[in-house]
Parts: sequence; structure tokens; C-alpha cells
Amino acid sequence: MNRILVLLLALLFVHSAFAQQLPESETREDKRIQRVQQRLERARDPLAASKATFYSAAFPGLGQFYNRRYWKVPLAWAAVGTGIFVYQFNQTQYLRYRDAFKLRNAGFTTDEFYDINGDGIGPDVSNSALEQAQKGSQSQRDSSVLIAIGLYLLNVIDASVDAHLKPFNVTEDLSIKMNPVIQPLSIGPGTETGIKLTITL
Repeated sequence: MNRILVLLLALLFVHSAFAQQLPESETREDKRIQRVQQRLERARDPLAASKATFYSAAFPGLGQFYNRRYWKVPLAWAAVGTGIFVYQFNQTQYLRYRDAFKLRNAGFTTDEFYDINGDGIGPDVSNSALEQAQKGSQSQRDSSVLIAIGLYLLNVIDASVDAHLKPFNVTEDLSIKMNPVIQPLSIGPGTETGIKLTITL
């Protein structure tokens, strides 16, 4: 009697274990199918390009993240960050030269470029050299602003174009096949030869 009871309990346990596993595996498969369907719907979303453009314009790299091109996010940050860094550097240099030039024109000898080597004899950098350095820094600063804006716009354009091209199915099978062709002439006896070109896109 004990053996029958143990056997029945074991069968009940095995049955309940299988009954619990089947719905779990079905839910995993259902979840996988739902994820695939969501990806397909997202690829077909007509607003995906405008969303990617908006996100990338709001914060550089966010549009690339939305497009799931994660490797482009650090590139976008580096491009825009470099443009901002170069602008800041040139702005700092411009302000240094401008302040020194203003002090010199006011008759002061306390600017950082007056006695660079510390020998007490100055000026080590002339007024005209300071003026030229100021103009050069200002020109580089203005150019760096344009470059930073260009890199920012490139980030936005990249996200937009990438989102526009996402729905297109491009297979890995891009091939060209060339086969010789020998066929009878349509008029009269004889054959003609040629090459049949097949392009698979």
C-alpha cells in the first residue's frame, strides 16, 4: 500500500512539474514572438525618422540610440564634444590675448605676456604680436563654431537617414552570376553564344 501511495505521489509530482514547465516554455516563445513583432512594427513605423531626428537634435547620440545603432553613440558624442572643446580652447586663448592687448593699450605692464622669461626687461611680446594673436584666435574660434555646428547637424542627419533606410530589407546575398549561353538562332539554322548576367539584390 505504501508503494502504491509513493508511486501515486511521484506521478502527481511529475505531472505537476510538466504542467508547470509547458506554460513557461510557451510564454517564453510567446514573448520572443512579441519582441520580433515589435521590432517589425518599429521598422515600419512612418514616424520613426522624425522621432530619430528629434531625439538626435535634442541630445546628440540619442537618435542613434533610438535607431539601435549603439556603436554610433560614442562617435556622435566625440564629434560634438570635440567641436565644443575646440571652441572653448580658442575662446580662452582669444580672451587671454584680448585682455593683455587692452592692458597694454591702457599703459599697464602687468599682463602675462609682458615679461614671460622673468628677466625684468620687457615687453617680450610686442603689441602688434598680441593684436595678431588676438585676431588669429578670434578667427579660429569662429571657425570652430562653424565646425561644431556642422558636426551637430551631421549627427542629426545621420540619425534621420539611418531611420529612413531602416525599413528596407537588404539581404546578405548580394551576388552577380555570369553563365555562358548557347541557344539556337530564332531565324534559320545555327546557334548563337553569349553571356547571361544574373544580379541578385
